[in-house]
Amino acid sequence: MAAEAQLDAAGSPPKGRVIFLLIAVLMLGSPAFAQDHPSDQARLTAAQNAFDAGHWNEAIGLAKGPADQSPEFDFLEGLALARLEKWPEAKLAFDAGLRKAPNDPRFLVELAGIAYKQKDFRTAKDQLHAALRLNPQDAYSSEFLATIYFLEGNLEAALKYWNPEDKPRLRNVVFAPPLQLKESLRNRAITFNAPQILGRGALLATQARLDNLGVFSSRRIELAPADSGDYDVTLHLAERNGWGDSKVEGIVSLLSGLPYAAVYPEFYNLGHDAVNLTSLARWDSEKRRVFLALSTPLYGDPGLRLRVYADARNENWNLSQTFFGVGTPLTDLNMRRAAFGLEVHSIVNGRWNWSAGADIANRNFRNVSAVASPAERTFFTGSTSLAGRLGFGRAMLRVPERRFTLDSSVEARAGREFADGLGPFATLRGSLRAHWFPRAQGEDYEMQAQIHAGGTAGKATLDELFQLGIERDNDLWLRGHAGTFDGRKGAAPLGRRFFLANWDMDKNIYENGFFAVKLGPFLDSGAVADSSGLFGSRSWLWDSGAQCKVRVLGALTIVLSYGRDLRGGHNVFYGTVLR
Repeated sequence: MAAEAQLDAAGSPPKGRVIFLLIAVLMLGSPAFAQDHPSDQARLTAAQNAFDAGHWNEAIGLAKGPADQSPEFDFLEGLALARLEKWPEAKLAFDAGLRKAPNDPRFLVELAGIAYKQKDFRTAKDQLHAALRLNPQDAYSSEFLATIYFLEGNLEAALKYWNPEDKPRLRNVVFAPPLQLKESLRNRAITFNAPQILGRGALLATQARLDNLGVFSSRRIELAPADSGDYDVTLHLAERNGWGDSKVEGIVSLLSGLPYAAVYPEFYNLGHDAVNLTSLARWDSEKRRVFLALSTPLYGDPGLRLRVYADARNENWNLSQTFFGVGTPLTDLNMRRAAFGLEVHSIVNGRWNWSAGADIANRNFRNVSAVASPAERTFFTGSTSLAGRLGFGRAMLRVPERRFTLDSSVEARAGREFADGLGPFATLRGSLRAHWFPRAQGEDYEMQAQIHAGGTAGKATLDELFQLGIERDNDLWLRGHAGTFDGRKGAAPLGRRFFLANWDMDKNIYENGFFAVKLGPFLDSGAVADSSGLFGSRSWLWDSGAQCKVRVLGALTIVLSYGRDLRGGHNVFYGTVLR
């Protein structure tokens, strides 16, 4: 082992160390040294005093120092640079402070202010959200964030951050243009008024009630600051009266189905009581149909609506590709069906709604001589049915900052078929729908995704089966599978159980005051099955393609689509009008 170094005698430090300590004490005590090298606290106080006095450059000079100095110096330097509108230099100072004090929300708030001044609203929002995660009770950050969303036209998001601070308080609520709807209905539909605080829940409830009235083809709620510091609300509602918002709109709506031999006589807001009459008359020789529905608010409540309807059909079906019976293929099946029903739809609030209804239907089938076995005859047995249903809808998730919503619905239906070989049945059906605008403003690149699933227990006739295919009387669209063959229904797979997923994106192509055009891709996937083995898709189905949507007068949408069955290789071109 190496010899240990000899230690100095206890209590006798070396002379060199004593001399060094004496020199250090004399220098630290020198006034000149203290003036040239002030302590950090003195420098910070001087910088703060210079900043408070409006001497920005002096504050910047005093705050500059070594890289490892206290973040308080970086904060003061950033503030002074910001007062001089030197945004890049101020950002560097705040970034330096944030690296040293990552849990100090002040740096994030100031960085948000710089981004806001540079019109970079996205970065400003991200910084403010981070600051609120560190200090959720910071009223300034909430107010700042609400203001940015307000400037972007995202009213729901603005209210989310304004409301905890009891803002915004209303001064006036007006309609533009004035409405013909009765004042009592109008007032009950609007769940906020001056001088109340406009709450997010009240906004959502109002939107749901206005939609439930069924007399507005479009709506927009605008908030504007008033001189008093309060806000004015203007409701821009396109009200349909008689044929529609205008004679042109009424004619376009009436004749929009002419390409496929149909007209849509519709009358809205009869007697200014939100009483609406909608109907369909189709004279297509393969799919004749007459439909009539009358709806009205109950007890003068815009959140509670009664709908009564009647539906009569005379349809020819070709089941040669979708019915797997052992007999002769059914290529000219005829079904006649008449139904009458009523339903009540209620808006509980902006997130919940429910509906209840009942219907009675009678159907009979012709040209079914090829159907031999009892299992096959079940689907083509003429009968009268009576059924009731109950449904619920809920907004599962709303993220207004991201302009994202996730809604759900479920409906249970139970009834009985009054015919030999049939009997009681029950159906359960549910859906999830996600809707997203990826941009902070506008409707460009709008995305939607939906999942539907359902099943029926008990025996069911042909008209009660689920169908996966694109067809005007069907709402389960698999857009690469045509619902008709040579104009006859039955081309799409059918069954008592199904699963369907749809995704599509719409890109804005063109817009003027008369119409707007959107174009985008879609992807569909699903399967349908039946325990009898006589119907079903036999395999999982995948469709892809593109669709064009043309919105006319803000009232109806013409949909043109091209879909391809990725398994079967078939192509489908389709056009229809959505109302």
